Amino acid sequence: MKVKLGDYIRIMHGFAFKTENYVDNSEYRLVTLGNFQEGGNCFKYNDSKATYYGAEFPDRFILSAGDLIMPLTEQVVGLFGNSALVPHENRFKFVLNQRVGKVEIIREGIDLYYLHYLLATTSVKYQLEARASGTKQRNISPDDVYDVIVDLPEYYIQKRIGKLLYDIELKQEFNNKISSELESMAKTLYDYWFLQFEFPNEEGKPYKSSGGKMVWNDELKREIPDGWKVDNLMESSLCEDIKSGVDYFETNKIYLPTANINGEEITDGDYITFNNRESRANMQPVKNSVWFAKMKNSIKHLSIPNNSEWFINKYILSTGFQGLKCSEDSFSFIHCVVNSSWFETYKDVLSHGATQESVNNEDLKNIKFAVPTNKVLKYFSKIVLPMLERKFTIVKENQELSSLRDFLLPLLMNGQVTFKDESYE
Repeated sequence: MKVKLGDYIRIMHGFAFKTENYVDNSEYRLVTLGNFQEGGNCFKYNDSKATYYGAEFPDRFILSAGDLIMPLTEQVVGLFGNSALVPHENRFKFVLNQRVGKVEIIREGIDLYYLHYLLATTSVKYQLEARASGTKQRNISPDDVYDVIVDLPEYYIQKRIGKLLYDIELKQEFNNKISSELESMAKTLYDYWFLQFEFPNEEGKPYKSSGGKMVWNDELKREIPDGWKVDNLMESSLCEDIKSGVDYFETNKIYLPTANINGEEITDGDYITFNNRESRANMQPVKNSVWFAKMKNSIKHLSIPNNSEWFINKYILSTGFQGLKCSEDSFSFIHCVVNSSWFETYKDVLSHGATQESVNNEDLKNIKFAVPTNKVLKYFSKIVLPMLERKFTIVKENQELSSLRDFLLPLLMNGQVTFKDESYE
């Protein structure tokens, strides 16, 4: 049955929150265009760019877990049609920001989860693209969405399709929470051991607070543990610069520009061959390597541990990345340095350039840090490396789940794949 979406839904615009009332932390966190996944229609946590609000606003803009939201501005190409279900969150309440719409069902006959995935189909995306207006950033209105024509199957079929696809999404969400917790544990341990210098001493007690000897270091302008030294990313005993150039490959690979990395999330790029790749597709991923984008205000990180054969066989990286080859013992430490709270601040301060501000190898020599003894380094790696390997396994699992979802979505929506028992319980 062909219908207009406007017969079943209404879209509420977000609130124009005032920037002067943005705060570092509060009960309310804004849902923005950055919370939509470019490569799929899942909710994307964007902790590094989270915005909190510290003033009064109408209660109707407070979102609940399970609310369906969609972008009304195309922050990146292809975003129209992507939607997200607001996740359950204990730490704060999500609130609806402007240029994001909350989709509400006003009539029986359409399942919310089915609608979520229906919006991501090629047919709906094409219709929304055709209605979009604007030059630099295109926009759509609720009326543009209401005019979209879709084919609705029977309600019980919608329910089954929606549940199947949402189960895949829930598994990805669960994986992401595990990954986030693992990263948080690694960062906490790094801060405690290498910024507060409370790594275990010979007796297993916190080094500094147990009277461990500290010595003044002129380069860092602070005291560091006795026996430690100071390195930088380009002149370090722990890592070395990865030069541009890729190994010859017979089968197609996927090119990952910096734009396809958000935090540590990967969105697949275009397939390339060795001979037809663009000049920037010229960085070879290797095991035990840590990568970050050179550009200012660009948090794009990749850490590639030993269990990464699948990644190396699949991808070629952009020259917009800086790569650091580590040993197995130093990999976890360098990962934590690059992902630390202070690293991107230093990188941005050192960035320069007329059109695109970024850092080069000379700039990175100024990012200095205290290097522990080999014994402490090995102990840290023994604890943290399994966390990073598990995180990388999750990246692979989520990619496989996304591929399964993308394969099933058009087949289910077009009726090419049906359920064996079509009775609804």
